[in-house]
Amino acid sequence: MNAITAITDFATDQVGVALDDFVLTVTLQRPEKLNAVTPDMSRTLEQIAHAANDDPSVRVVILTGSGDRAFCAGSDIRTLDDYATPWQFRNRMDYCDALHELRKPIIAAINGYALGGGLETSLICDIRIAAETAQFAAPEVKLGWIGGGGMSAFLSAAAGPSNAAVMTMTGDMIDAATALRWGIVSEVVPGERLMERARELASTIASRPPIAVETAKANIRAAYNLPHDQAMAYERDLQAITFATEDAAEGRRAFAERRDGVFRGR
Repeated sequence: MNAITAITDFATDQVGVALDDFVLTVTLQRPEKLNAVTPDMSRTLEQIAHAANDDPSVRVVILTGSGDRAFCAGSDIRTLDDYATPWQFRNRMDYCDALHELRKPIIAAINGYALGGGLETSLICDIRIAAETAQFAAPEVKLGWIGGGGMSAFLSAAAGPSNAAVMTMTGDMIDAATALRWGIVSEVVPGERLMERARELASTIASRPPIAVETAKANIRAAYNLPHDQAMAYERDLQAITFATEDAAEGRRAFAERRDGVFRGR
């Protein structure tokens, strides 16, 4: 079984998987439940993330939701009481953890509500594009708890601590225009243009040298986690590693010969 067949075989009734020209599109498919994630869906997303990391046919991932109402409403609340103890709940591997481990770039195509874990899921993605009708909220506080998939860290990094406080302390909704103004999303487009725009961007990224793209992702993450001097040194180390790849040599040849490079991820 080849790599392409293997990763598409992870598709289920509730998680769609399609691969085309190095772009893997993963679709949450519970529109009647606002694409809320069940434990089974979480395990599927974990399998997809691990497979995508090792699959050279995958260079970019697009994550979206089915229907026109929701990207993802977070975890299916009805399943949260299935954990035997708070410690088991704390140590669960969920969809946010799985997506955070993905080395390939992820584009969130946010087609509607991004709530709770759905907001966290979008924030884990490297690039976020929203439909004009999208809405965002961290509503856990209304039910007596807070997000646990990186909500505070990711939201503060994207929107700033004050805006993150507004969202996590009130639980109230913001619209796509506000999300754009606060830096939570990069673009807002008409709903009918959302997937087209996501695919345009994914195709552009997929055409770039894949090692350099994955390294750029790792470098951005490091920049948020390391002190400035260490981040600068890490960036220089990563630059040296990418400069030594076959793709970088091909890039220099293509530049000299005034042609497009042919990159193979080596």
